[in-house]
Amino acid sequence: MSQSIPNPENVARFVLDNGLVVLVRENPSAPVAVLEGYLPAGAIHDPADKVGLCSFVAAMVTRGSAHYDYATFNETIEAIGANLTVAADTHVTSFNITSLSEDFPTMVQVLADVLRRPTFPQEHVERVRRQKLVRIQERDQDTQSVAILRFYEAIYGDHPYGRSVSGYTETVSAIRREDLEAFHQARYTPQGAILAVSGHVQAGAVLDLLAQHLGDWQGPAPAQDVPPPPPRESAQRLDYPMPGKYQADIIVGCQAVSRQHPDYYAVRVANTVLGQFGMMGRLGEEIREEQGLAYYAYSTLDAERAGGVWLASAGVNPANVERAVAAIEEQFRRLAEEPVGEDELADSQAYMTGVLPLTLETNEGVASTLLNMEWYGLGLDYLLRYNDLIYGVTPEDVQRVARLYLRPDRAVTVVAGPPGDG
Repeated sequence: MSQSIPNPENVARFVLDNGLVVLVRENPSAPVAVLEGYLPAGAIHDPADKVGLCSFVAAMVTRGSAHYDYATFNETIEAIGANLTVAADTHVTSFNITSLSEDFPTMVQVLADVLRRPTFPQEHVERVRRQKLVRIQERDQDTQSVAILRFYEAIYGDHPYGRSVSGYTETVSAIRREDLEAFHQARYTPQGAILAVSGHVQAGAVLDLLAQHLGDWQGPAPAQDVPPPPPRESAQRLDYPMPGKYQADIIVGCQAVSRQHPDYYAVRVANTVLGQFGMMGRLGEEIREEQGLAYYAYSTLDAERAGGVWLASAGVNPANVERAVAAIEEQFRRLAEEPVGEDELADSQAYMTGVLPLTLETNEGVASTLLNMEWYGLGLDYLLRYNDLIYGVTPEDVQRVARLYLRPDRAVTVVAGPPGDG
């Protein structure tokens, strides 16, 4: 078992002199190579009046760099049937390359140029801006997207976690080419960056390749400190009427734990019981299957570095909004007041531990898992400890964290859908 999953014996870890961390898992089963990476530049670094800046930069770096203008970039990628993407998230800018092993050196060369030397051509700045504004318009007309967006704004307030990663019409419209250049110069840095590689490669050769293209890269120290979100002391209900819609989307959620919090695994297991296992846990079973109130119902734990939220989502007929909200809150109370049964808990734990090997069957899954292990400082033996972490959660733990965090008296409830009763 220990040889079948990534662990300290089969994962090589290097740190370049410029601070860039490299993880390599050799997998000769197929002639492909996958690289997943993080730069410590995220939406938390966006100025308040230019929210969406990090996302804009990520969208622009593949639009032209010192040695690959837009046409040359696409011709190079398409000629070898590879893939290269860059995207922004709350704390990081992520990137990915997938290619045949024989083309991996070419892709690393392109990636290095894209990350280090983007040129931000003005023509593409305006083109990408128009695309972003159209997507924001589409987002603002989707009931589920609006419910999610307004929930995070409400529960986090002015904290950076409350902002949209992609931004808003007025903030994206305000971003200038100079802002893109300045953000790249200040935030794109090898210090704190992580690259995880899995595939038909040799660890030593990968290290030499990355040192050749990224080893002389220098940049400022990363800044990832974010204050904890201010605690909520009361409940809040927000309704967003959207004329012309036929479905209402509901979010009911509470502040919970960060990824590093000691209660993280207890909350994860409790969340699986509540709204993940089987037909989406108790929420899916009771609200959708038994009561027929929702088209979908499930729960999510979103744990970031400085805080997290635990939320339930449901899409319903507008006539069923109040009954669905009440049903969600009833499941919150049930998890807090009644000990979860041994069989129900065991089924959820078996599901959580059984899914893990499936995610490690692909090079994408291995590279992504290694990347997150390094990002959260979990250690290369994390996967060896994973089953114990999940099976170490008891019925008392589930009840305790539900009572502690699933507080209807402090929950934020957001409903986006047709006005009135639909």
